[in-house]
Amino acid sequence: MPAHEVLRLLKAAASKVRDPLSGQSLQQAGMVGHARVEDGRLVLQVVVTAEHSEEHRRRMLGSLAKQIKHAGWDGPIDAELSQLPSFDPAGDAKAAPPPTPEPPPAQPGKQPIPGVQHVVAVASGKGGVGKSTVALQLAMALSRAGHAVGLMDADIYGPSLPLMLGTQERPGLNDQKKIVPVVAHGLRCMSVGFLVGEKTPLIWRGPMVMGVVRQFIEDVDWSGLDYLIIDLPPGTGDAQLTMAQLVPVSGAVIVSTPQALALLDVVRGIEMFEQLGMPILGVVENMAWLDLPGGERMFPFGQGGARKLAAERDIPLLAELPLDPQLRVAGDSGDPGLVVGGASGLAFDGMARAVAAALPASVRA
Repeated sequence: MPAHEVLRLLKAAASKVRDPLSGQSLQQAGMVGHARVEDGRLVLQVVVTAEHSEEHRRRMLGSLAKQIKHAGWDGPIDAELSQLPSFDPAGDAKAAPPPTPEPPPAQPGKQPIPGVQHVVAVASGKGGVGKSTVALQLAMALSRAGHAVGLMDADIYGPSLPLMLGTQERPGLNDQKKIVPVVAHGLRCMSVGFLVGEKTPLIWRGPMVMGVVRQFIEDVDWSGLDYLIIDLPPGTGDAQLTMAQLVPVSGAVIVSTPQALALLDVVRGIEMFEQLGMPILGVVENMAWLDLPGGERMFPFGQGGARKLAAERDIPLLAELPLDPQLRVAGDSGDPGLVVGGASGLAFDGMARAVAAALPASVRA
């Protein structure tokens, strides 16, 4: 049987079997991974969590095998189980290489995160443009303005938040079995970096990444926030798709440098967010210039690229940020407040005012 036909019947079968925990089909939940035919046998992978009991697993595998045969496969079937990491506030999240699934389809009826007024995604078309720094400093600036702010690090492969916050504290669990975010510098924060060791390599693939992002959205107590800032990984991948499926995003902030190569990827990111129905709040041009000792400015990555792109796409330019050594020190030292009052800090305050004007929220005492 051709590979495309195997994929077709597997999708059809997985769409008819329900995950007993989420109520979604295995196809919608992204629980069916890579499938292959070896020596006349259909070998496929099914992703489960620690919460799936042996009975759950047995029934799902039995129902899936039945549906696959009903869809037209008449040979033997081997199902291999891969388990997502479970949250353990006293230990590390355990990682095992999982399969790569087809991205699940977008779901209608996205559910708002309970107690969160606005979800703001901070993204970039490529890495190395300072996206995580912008996400943290935007959250800090909104907090300085009197808002209750949370920061979720969805950059699973490069969790930089613990370093930038200067803490390795582990999240806890409340009476409702919800994960309690780490509180640092006035922000409520969650990162996979709080769950694994600093030197633990994260070799997870699609299902595991999507599962962790889903857990951070659904199983963390974010209640009482005006803004939840989500630091997305660079590019267009599983984390962005999971976000689009699960929660209505109030707006996205796109971070770039003035460099033409970076701006090409920004256009792709803008197109992705528009296709996913996420409003674009604006573009941030990072590393726009370097102030020299004599008072002159140097433009190491070009000049005005993001401003021009924003004008062409009719998108606000939220900020132009300099190459600021103090900003680097703040990130490396775990003290993000070091930039307050400086050129970068004032720029972030302006960016926060622009975001708050576009997405008004009550100021909490």
